[in-house]
Amino acid sequence: MIPSRRTLGLLALGIPIAAITAQMGIVYFGLAFDLVILVAAWITTRLAPSVSSLRLKRKFDPVLSVRADNRIELTLENDGDEGITGLLRDEAPNRFTASRREFRVNVEAGRHQEFSYTVKPHERGSEEFSGAWLRLDCPFGLAYRDVYIPAEETVRVYPNLLALKEFNLLNQQGRLREIGIRQTRKRGIGMEFESLREYAEGDDFRKIDHKASARRGKLVVRQYETERNQAVILVIDIGRHMLAEVDGVRKLDHVLDSLLMLANAAAIAGDNIGLLVYAENVRRYIPPRKGRTQVGMIIEALHDLIAEPVESDPVGAYAYLASRWKRRSLLVAFTDYEDPDRARELLAAFSPLARRHITVIARVSDPRWNDISTQPVRDVKSMYQRTAATILTEDRRAATHIIGNSGIYNLEAEPQELAAKLVTFYMDVKARGRLAG
Repeated sequence: MIPSRRTLGLLALGIPIAAITAQMGIVYFGLAFDLVILVAAWITTRLAPSVSSLRLKRKFDPVLSVRADNRIELTLENDGDEGITGLLRDEAPNRFTASRREFRVNVEAGRHQEFSYTVKPHERGSEEFSGAWLRLDCPFGLAYRDVYIPAEETVRVYPNLLALKEFNLLNQQGRLREIGIRQTRKRGIGMEFESLREYAEGDDFRKIDHKASARRGKLVVRQYETERNQAVILVIDIGRHMLAEVDGVRKLDHVLDSLLMLANAAAIAGDNIGLLVYAENVRRYIPPRKGRTQVGMIIEALHDLIAEPVESDPVGAYAYLASRWKRRSLLVAFTDYEDPDRARELLAAFSPLARRHITVIARVSDPRWNDISTQPVRDVKSMYQRTAATILTEDRRAATHIIGNSGIYNLEAEPQELAAKLVTFYMDVKARGRLAG
């Protein structure tokens, strides 16, 4: 039993009543008054409607996206003969940030009531929703009764899948530029013949089919579509280089969001997608295949990855890949290198593959270092910070120069820009037909 404000007010009233009646020689009248109020409040809890007929259902996506607002819909069903009023509290996982947790309930007999809120998970992995607590209003407003409504269920938190929905919608509407993706104009190279059609003003003269034009007595052009069934292999380093944080989020998590966007774009284009995860040894390998099922397998393989404080072995990882995949592909390596020595190590691992594949190293940059290296020096602390940031920035620039001179592409971007730059790079490779070689 939880006393209401009304009950607490009546109990407080017992104090002056006790004082007045004590002067009249009635010593225990105030105590008896409070006891009667408490007993009455307890009796009302016994008179409260039964909650055994209440059912709580949650509705949300099969998987939740990390660091995104995921909508949760609640339905409270009352199959009993009496109306229910009270305050409902849904027990979302403690590590989720919920837009709200409590809802005012007023559901009539045989009816239901719906509520909604959003949760933002901060880490990937499995979490547990508990049931819900209902603080039930009792008759006469003297007390409340807390009752538990079972609704336990496990949820899995994945990289940001909601961003993929946005990508698919904008792609259908031809509005990818709104999220920073620039689509390269197709040039007719590396394209597969689709059909013939009549020449229209503005068509490329190089697409004119002279034999078909002669047969039909008018200009006819060839239409092409981008080649499909090419391969994109995504390689993730989960060693110590991915432990660093940018904006409070590990680089690995930023990488996974960008990787899924690229995998989704490749699936839409009809290409094969593969995955290799490594640290000191190869942890997971999914051979390239096409289709949404393949994207689902990759998502499942990524959802519980964590960066580990171990030294990665890129030489062994890429030797493993080279022994299992020969076909020319776009090879995207998600890792980091902070200095020339690390760049040379990656170069030694990458060089054998770079002769056959289009290779690109994708890195997450931290905007804080540029900000710190240009800040004014006000004291000894800021002087040391600026010096350290300047040294780190120069080391990264020198390492980038080493990779760039090798013919391996370097793609470095801040977290919010990395996915768009990767997809733009991929679309440019497709448009230029560079995977057809």
